[in-house]
Amino acid sequence: MHHRHLLPNELDLLVDGDAGFGLAPLKAHVETCPECAERLSALQAVVGQLDALPHFAPRHGFADRVMTNVQVIEPWHVALVESAKRLVPESTGMRVLAATGAGLAATTISGGALWLAFKADLLGWSAGAALEQGGRGAWGSVAAAVRTMAGALGDGTTIAAGAAALAGSAIFAILAFRRLAAAARANRG
Repeated sequence: MHHRHLLPNELDLLVDGDAGFGLAPLKAHVETCPECAERLSALQAVVGQLDALPHFAPRHGFADRVMTNVQVIEPWHVALVESAKRLVPESTGMRVLAATGAGLAATTISGGALWLAFKADLLGWSAGAALEQGGRGAWGSVAAAVRTMAGALGDGTTIAAGAAALAGSAIFAILAFRRLAAAARANRG
């Protein structure tokens, strides 16, 4: 018959003093095996010394200080949502202003992109039709002034002026959103 020594988890069961039907053979083995009895005695001495140590409670804020040194990796989508939340103003007035600015910027950029895409042909026709309709109402003088300016600029200059207006609108939108984000951060801090 092959003689084996107790495994660490079996010794732990004996040290813990658990009660169970499988402990009787382990206790019988310890009584017959001097090496296992010595290992069990050493473990019981360590457990006794650990139990004799005074119990201390950590200082207030200990967990927070430890967690500041722990690198927590959050998924990219969580980080993106948190970054977007920081950019949204807290007050209702600032939210309305931000939404209005975003809408104006989106409209300007979309309109400019359409205008450049169709080289002002379709946009010019639509604007002419709108100005013609406006000429029949109270906008008659404004329509005439716009027609005069558009006719004086010519084809190549009109496209360049439109591109410059689009670039200016984009720069203005970027600066306005940066200002809103800075105001929102200042309100939170």
